[in-house]
Amino acid sequence: MPTPIHTPAPRDRRRGPVAMTAAAASLAIALMAGCSGPQAAVGDERVEGGTIVYGHLQEPPCIFGGWVQQAYLSRQVLDSLVSLEDDGTVVPWLATDWTVSGDQRAWTFTLRDDVTFTDGTALDAQAVSDNFEYWLDGGNGTVQAYLADYYESSRAVDATTLEVTLSAPYSPLLTVLSQGYFGIQSPTALARGNEANCEQPVGTGPFTVAGWKRGESVTFERNDDYNSAPANARHDGPAYVEGIEWRFLPDATTRYGSLVSGETDVIYDVPSIEWATAGEHFEVQRYITPGRPVALSFNTVEGPFVDERVRQAFAFASDRKAIVETVFRGAVPFEGNGSVSQGTSNYNAEVADAYPYDPDRAAELLDAAGWTATDAAGYRTKDGEALEVVIPYGAGSILTQEGSAVLQAIQQQVKEVGFKVTLIPVTQSELFGGAYSQPDERDIYVGYWTSPTAGILHINYRHHLPESPNGANSTFYNDDELLALIEGANGTTEPSEQERLFAEAQQLISDRAVAVGLYTQTTSLAVGQQLRDVWLEASQGEPVFHDAYFVQ
Repeated sequence: MPTPIHTPAPRDRRRGPVAMTAAAASLAIALMAGCSGPQAAVGDERVEGGTIVYGHLQEPPCIFGGWVQQAYLSRQVLDSLVSLEDDGTVVPWLATDWTVSGDQRAWTFTLRDDVTFTDGTALDAQAVSDNFEYWLDGGNGTVQAYLADYYESSRAVDATTLEVTLSAPYSPLLTVLSQGYFGIQSPTALARGNEANCEQPVGTGPFTVAGWKRGESVTFERNDDYNSAPANARHDGPAYVEGIEWRFLPDATTRYGSLVSGETDVIYDVPSIEWATAGEHFEVQRYITPGRPVALSFNTVEGPFVDERVRQAFAFASDRKAIVETVFRGAVPFEGNGSVSQGTSNYNAEVADAYPYDPDRAAELLDAAGWTATDAAGYRTKDGEALEVVIPYGAGSILTQEGSAVLQAIQQQVKEVGFKVTLIPVTQSELFGGAYSQPDERDIYVGYWTSPTAGILHINYRHHLPESPNGANSTFYNDDELLALIEGANGTTEPSEQERLFAEAQQLISDRAVAVGLYTQTTSLAVGQQLRDVWLEASQGEPVFHDAYFVQ
């Protein structure tokens, strides 16, 4: 039976507003240096050609792969089978039509017959089947996380007919395929090996990779023969611009300043302190990414959070909502649901309010869990050991400067009820190399997982077992009841039943305090007035430049 959820006590206003940490304050001061001024007015006359200079935050290790930052890049080069409308409707792309068998296991896709990869290889059913085999054979870990438990085989029935056979019904399949991870690559190019494909994937998309200066930029050139835009594109045919210079500008002040000075035409991740000002001088776009939000995922198998009461205590011990609102200044919404983010289909909104700030309740839970004594520094102790919590986090990769400030504020506030939190910033290379991935290395994992479906729960809560490890199960939480709910939801095509099952799964995760939310993973863009029709696609907010053009 689930642990009964708490009865929240009235919020203690005596503690006053959340104070920003010194680091957060320093960040705010630094970002203020980038205050923008008005841009010169431009007209609406389209200018032929030109190169878009785009300022981005993170530089991934490869242009193609399983991290959303890689999908942002590969989207410019690779087309997918389907695309997603803003209302969740799946529309044709390389696949013009599809059907599914009565048992929901055999999917048949009809492909376009007039598309060629930029290396001259024909796009046909065998090429797409080769991509499925490549992904599931280790070519893309995120695709494996989605499909390994469902994919059985694929085959080319003829040149334009692809049949994909699943081992069990998987209703989110089409929605999942709309993400950039599922971009189709030339099988000829795949045969070159991982190193070449990492640097220069080859697809049928609107651009090709012309070069990559590590630590600086990726250069894309227009594919003049492009003829396979998705059904929801704003125009057919080649891109209007001649190319993209994709610069990596990790510092928020520098990135925003580059837009103000005109060095870039568009930037990603607008600093929160500049969000309101940016809206006055630039076109701003914000996309609340569906999937799992940025959340605190507790280690349920080792350390103090094995005890559910201690997990609940930590959740009550900080005013996460106020901290997020203070740090992000309204530019990024608070998300209390730790398993599925707002904006995701079948989101359970009731879960988001489960753990309000209630330090008295947190103290009661710690008392009940046996953490009754206090040392000279004010930390709770049990059997002579302090209540110490280790939180490693991807600094500059998974979390921005503002995300780091959120953790620092939480660290400060939970100290009031006796938690000693040690924050460990981890570099991108360390993190992707496996640092702090084991149960004895961390007490809380901080991260997100973008996905257009609540089926993300299957990735994050499929059992983690010695014979079948699941690296995406960041809580190491194995629960047969939870897994049955998720598998039932993934397997049904009845919308009301799917909604009920996904809602119950989110409720169970919340009741047992396996994870609690912080804020939505959010994509934001600021676009200069000289550039039009940059847009964010709907599956996970990948920037689309194929339709963009300059004006004067």
